[in-house]
Amino acid sequence: MTTILKNCRILDVESGAITEAAITIHDDEIRSIDRVIGQDGGLREINMQGAYVLPGLISCHTHLTIIFPFHLSEPDEDPAMSAYRAYRRGQDALQAGVTTVRTVGELNRADIALRKSITAGWVSGPRIFSAGLGVSVTGGHGHGFTAEADGADDFRKKCREDLLAGANHIKIFMTGGIAHKDETFAESQMSDEEIRATVEVARSKGTYVCAHVGDSEPVMKGVKAGVRSFEHTYNLDMATATAVREAGGFIVPTLGVTRSKDWMRQHGFEEWTICKAVAAADDHLESIRTAVKAGVTLVNGTDIPPGDSDDGAPIVIREMEHCLEAGLNPLQVIQTATINAARLINSDQLGVIKPGAKADFIATVENPLKEISALRDIFFVMQGGTVIRDER
Repeated sequence: MTTILKNCRILDVESGAITEAAITIHDDEIRSIDRVIGQDGGLREINMQGAYVLPGLISCHTHLTIIFPFHLSEPDEDPAMSAYRAYRRGQDALQAGVTTVRTVGELNRADIALRKSITAGWVSGPRIFSAGLGVSVTGGHGHGFTAEADGADDFRKKCREDLLAGANHIKIFMTGGIAHKDETFAESQMSDEEIRATVEVARSKGTYVCAHVGDSEPVMKGVKAGVRSFEHTYNLDMATATAVREAGGFIVPTLGVTRSKDWMRQHGFEEWTICKAVAAADDHLESIRTAVKAGVTLVNGTDIPPGDSDDGAPIVIREMEHCLEAGLNPLQVIQTATINAARLINSDQLGVIKPGAKADFIATVENPLKEISALRDIFFVMQGGTVIRDER
């Protein structure tokens, strides 16, 4: 099927240029971008009425199966329950404009099952780049929903099992975090040998490792071992941020983790968890400001399901607003959820609007380059040439 989106103001997320044009879509890909189009009979036309059209958003730190509050999680949950919850969260993400997610650890590898169902056409959902279960040390951060390993050989085995099951990348948990009461961000839970082992396995399959990590010292260990993507980085100094940039690494800040007190209360989090998150907020923001100053490539990720709401906006958009506060300009903020994210997941067909790219779009009435809050009012979502949401 061929579809034409007419009367678009297309945002080039690389340069920031806006072009008035039409987008011709064949099946799930962009065929051409034309300033003037003829009246081709038999084509489906959608008049965008001068709306600003951007690539579909990519969220690179997503848990589709996570249960809130955390203590209600059941490690032995029926896989069907995990899959149903993943499907619901995927639908919420799509409605919010998130057409692609990178998952970073899911109960029962439900994201892989959901991805297979989407590919087969049985259900709709975002494109999924999966980490499978993810791997942590025994009793470490992520205990209860990850695979657990001890020693380099055991980590190699668990990583290979995730890749064999269909994972696109490897997720490890290097330090403590917010979810466990007695953990600290600086608490190194993996040895250097274990970290290197995961990177070796990932590279042997042409992929990479992303790591839950809280503090500068373990981040530096990850850089030296070859970890590509660092999640959270609650406390980051300039030397470490510079090392991440020089290594070509990425940081996924998940600033909303420490800035969503109301959302946490609505979802029944224990008061100590809320207090621990909020207490880290200032340092977390300053850490990401340091990353911005060092020129590190930032990527949008929420940890909280991206289609959930906080302060009247989808979490994925709140994360973009937090990144604005951290020192990015509006175009750079949009890049975190488009071209930067696409680079991280190794895709040249996502995060851009150009011939040959996937036909994933969002649209707003107002220009998000002037006010990032314009993205709170996304009224049109298309994924792979299929209209997901249309409120013209």
